[in-house]
Amino acid sequence: MKSGGDTARMPSYYPTNRQLVWPNGSIAETYNATEPDQLRGPQHHFAWCDEIAKWKYMQATWDQIQMGLRLGEKPQQVITTTPRPLELIKKILNDKDTVVTKGRTYDNSGNLAAPFLKKIAEEYEGTRLGRQELEAEILDDIPGALWQRSAIDLNRLGEVPLDMERVIVAVDPATSNEEGSDETGIVVVGLARDTDGYAQGYILEDGSMKGSPEEWARKAVNLYRKWEADKIVAEKNQGGDMVASVIKAVDRSLNPKLVHASRGKYIRAEPISSLYEQNRVHHVGRFDKLEDQMCTFSVDNLRGNGMGSPDRVDALVWGLTELFDKLTGRRRSEKKEQQMNKVTDGKPWLTPNSNNRNSWMAG
Repeated sequence: MKSGGDTARMPSYYPTNRQLVWPNGSIAETYNATEPDQLRGPQHHFAWCDEIAKWKYMQATWDQIQMGLRLGEKPQQVITTTPRPLELIKKILNDKDTVVTKGRTYDNSGNLAAPFLKKIAEEYEGTRLGRQELEAEILDDIPGALWQRSAIDLNRLGEVPLDMERVIVAVDPATSNEEGSDETGIVVVGLARDTDGYAQGYILEDGSMKGSPEEWARKAVNLYRKWEADKIVAEKNQGGDMVASVIKAVDRSLNPKLVHASRGKYIRAEPISSLYEQNRVHHVGRFDKLEDQMCTFSVDNLRGNGMGSPDRVDALVWGLTELFDKLTGRRRSEKKEQQMNKVTDGKPWLTPNSNNRNSWMAG
């Protein structure tokens, strides 16, 4: 900013105060996206948000900026960023008051080294990353995401199968019930068999919500009754026995199964993603918020908190894991394998207490 133009009109920078001060008295204050609370209190006429897609605390920082844009007749903001398909960026783009301009890397070729342009064209032109980074396209599916919209759409159904064998209401409780709290993921999943006897999973309803423990417990129980479910499965990491208590307070006849997350979210989700790739999971109708989370569920987004808490995905994973437990469970220990072989007479395709010749397909 200070390197070009009329030096008499250039601002002075005061790093201690993080301020640029112009000769006419105008002041610009600088902030980072790792400490959103820096923006709590200050107010401004104008904001410039650079590389918002890379902000560590994107939503929290954005929210604080909006609260402070309250000076003058028409506060405005400019966003310059790589167009990653994140929920906040898509929301901003869909806002009727947003004016969108795009700049391709090649539009700036006069200011870039020729060897650099040649290299990136050879490496990335025509690739998915190139479309995003060079052509300024916003892509629905992201590299590294465990789910793709095309795969979900391919197996989408309009009606629920009549011969549903099992139905599970899966709950991923939020850690708190405050204004900025995450949602509680509540997803209803079911299992039925195709004509060949293979188990197929079905996403029946997404009832995720924000609310108190009593409110989400009531919602989960209502869905349990609506779908005549077999059980409620709930993660206990964030609430322990309280999770079961609030559900039983709504309906004391219920005995929810509590599950503990001993592995990371991505690792738990991989076997479920594989079921989608095998065309064994079907969405009955559309679940836009759930599917948005699924299609941005990647290692990079989880590490960078670019997608917030994947509460809906967590609930979906818990539900399908319960239905397809033989596929998604951990590998048995050697001792456990020996014990199982004794029971099954060394025939790994048999399972004890199984009267259904196709029971193994449920996993």
